[in-house]
Amino acid sequence: MIKKGADIIVDYLVEAGVPYAVGLCGHGIIGLMDSLYKNSDKIKTMTVRHEQSAGHIADVYFRVKHEPIVTYTSCGPGSTNLVTALATAFMDSSAFLAITGNAPTNQFNRAPFQETGRYFQGDYPSVIRSYVKRSYQPTRVDMLPLAIRQAFNDTTAGRPGPVNLDVPFNVFQEEDDVVCEHPQDFRNLLQRSQADPAAIEQVLNILASCERPLIVAGNGAILSEAGPEILAFAEYMNIPVHTSPMGKGIIDERNPICLGATGRNGTYASNMAGSHCDVLLALGTSFDDRSTSAWFEGITYSISKTKLIQVDIDAREIGKNYPIELGIVADCKQFMAQLLEAAKAKFQKKPDYSNWNAQIKEWQRLWDMSIEPVVTSDACPIHPARLLAEIRKALPEDGIFLTDVGVHHNWVVQFWKAYRPQSIMQSWGFATMGFATAGAIGAKLAAPEKPVVAFVGDGSFMMCPQIVATAVEYHIPIVWVIINNHAFGSIRDLQHGYFEKRELCTSFRDSVTGELYNPDFAALARSMGADGYRVEKPEKLSEALEAAIKSGRPSVIDVIVDRDIGPIGTGSWHFPPYPHPKPNFVPKAD
Repeated sequence: MIKKGADIIVDYLVEAGVPYAVGLCGHGIIGLMDSLYKNSDKIKTMTVRHEQSAGHIADVYFRVKHEPIVTYTSCGPGSTNLVTALATAFMDSSAFLAITGNAPTNQFNRAPFQETGRYFQGDYPSVIRSYVKRSYQPTRVDMLPLAIRQAFNDTTAGRPGPVNLDVPFNVFQEEDDVVCEHPQDFRNLLQRSQADPAAIEQVLNILASCERPLIVAGNGAILSEAGPEILAFAEYMNIPVHTSPMGKGIIDERNPICLGATGRNGTYASNMAGSHCDVLLALGTSFDDRSTSAWFEGITYSISKTKLIQVDIDAREIGKNYPIELGIVADCKQFMAQLLEAAKAKFQKKPDYSNWNAQIKEWQRLWDMSIEPVVTSDACPIHPARLLAEIRKALPEDGIFLTDVGVHHNWVVQFWKAYRPQSIMQSWGFATMGFATAGAIGAKLAAPEKPVVAFVGDGSFMMCPQIVATAVEYHIPIVWVIINNHAFGSIRDLQHGYFEKRELCTSFRDSVTGELYNPDFAALARSMGADGYRVEKPEKLSEALEAAIKSGRPSVIDVIVDRDIGPIGTGSWHFPPYPHPKPNFVPKAD
């Protein structure tokens, strides 16, 4: 069959059921765009105003739906603008296929327009090699059928991640007589691996002999969609569950069995349970520094006194940060189903953890009682915890909530109640500002029936504010809530804490008057065709939030908050060589 290179790619994507291609035009990618035009009734092509936004949209689409879409970008800056989004997805095991244009092959090594070629010809794959699972660069049309199949399958095989298909300009346009590949439906790739039955027996024996067991669920459990199995086992065995921040929502956080997130800004009950348990069953979590209070003994975990059972689909994660009692390479969903079945068969009388659970309930009670005054605060400027509480009340149960990176993210980890898996989106490993600002579009594309709210800092919103114009252009009803503290607040707080309050370039001020400065975000939104609101009093929050969510229009709500209130420290973090801060949370007395 005689086919153009671009048609081979697009025909494959259409047959694979890919619904969206999101990107930005450029001379290196117009061949692919022409083929997308010819297939516009089968795959919807969207444009953004900056390539990074396209990557965040594709990333969040996968996080919500667990199915990959594609991005398209041109050579030179068109594709280097995508690098941050690739890294964001890679670090959090999120998948999409990034199709990038390159210089024509007959111009390789001649420094043509926008070729990355001083080290190696057409060398964009080297630019991104640390941030993709694999990069494919077919230099002839007859290489494309195999390349597109392998690249697309790679996105979701094993641990998900972004994959690059880098195509020289002429390969899009040239024709060849090729046998095209039929898509291997990634949804039919039965890759869920069970645990060794002997390991299941070992786990149950360990649980039978302990007094204070605890389950921790992370992003791997979310990716495995293991929530029902984890909840069923935890309730059957009466074992409490806490989550890494990226595991939030795996169990409804209103359920008393769920203690909330761990680490630097975890809940009091979560960190106390982690530091006092004698067995920890870890499901799909890598134990990074922020989720463990920088591995300091006795704050989030006391690993020297705890038997760690670690389960992960990626063997490299097991034992990476903590020594294990038992390591199991398996899919979390399959493992938990096995474990529950075996537990029902094994235990005529289940272990009694009632004393442990009574202690945990007391920690929960102290935490809930202590935070009640801040989540209901009528203070003005608005308390960040009150703002989050009002968003939670306004957002329906099936709504999707995204948070950008900044000091507001710390409040989210601690105070946001996630009701369902895949309902809260965060950039964790790479911690990318602008992730939620742009990625909110991807959430709405993946779940058009659900309301979407992006909780963004004034600093992170300005990383890609042009996304509001995209939402208006495509009639996508996103609500952005800007927590306006006139600062890169998290870094300002670090300057205050470590450098005797010597603050430089972290607050937004008029350089002449010294007065706090920010754009009028509501007016900025209206200038792009969206609705804009400004809220300065807590009693006005619910009205603005409900109006924006119900409007069915892109909306920006600019909320002025108290810039001098910091999140509660139930855990710690560490910047060597400085000493780590001690937790500052003191339970309120009865």
